[in-house]
Amino acid sequence: MRYLAQQGHAVVGVDRDAQAIAAVAELGEAVQADIENASWPLGHRQFGAVVVTNYLWRALWPNILSSLVPGGVLIYETFAAGNQTVGKPSRPDFLLQPGELLSRCADLHVIAYEDGFLSAPERFVQRIVAVHTKTTPDFVLRYDLSPSLHSLE
Repeated sequence: MRYLAQQGHAVVGVDRDAQAIAAVAELGEAVQADIENASWPLGHRQFGAVVVTNYLWRALWPNILSSLVPGGVLIYETFAAGNQTVGKPSRPDFLLQPGELLSRCADLHVIAYEDGFLSAPERFVQRIVAVHTKTTPDFVLRYDLSPSLHSLE
């Protein structure tokens, strides 16, 4: 949230921890909510980007995906199977299974995907960047993959 706000983007953050919300309140809209045990706090709002890191609650996938506008970008990274051999989280409920992000994003256009081991700190992760595309044949998104692209725009 901090990085995207520093880049000039309007940001909305959700966390159940009041201290975490207080720490980012000056950056944009900060919503304190327990998204695992209460209703989705963002209603039917949609965003140009949704970023999820180090978090997995599978029941939220429909909410996350429906929060993307056509052309919106999903950036998701969290722990994957194998992490139980190097630390926490170690419960299967909190670890993505092989290829799980790909299957969850089957209706999106995948730009990048990784599934593997990182050594500092040691952890197994899956990462995906995917775009919600319109279903009309005349709508074509351009994905600038040139090395000069330095910011999210």
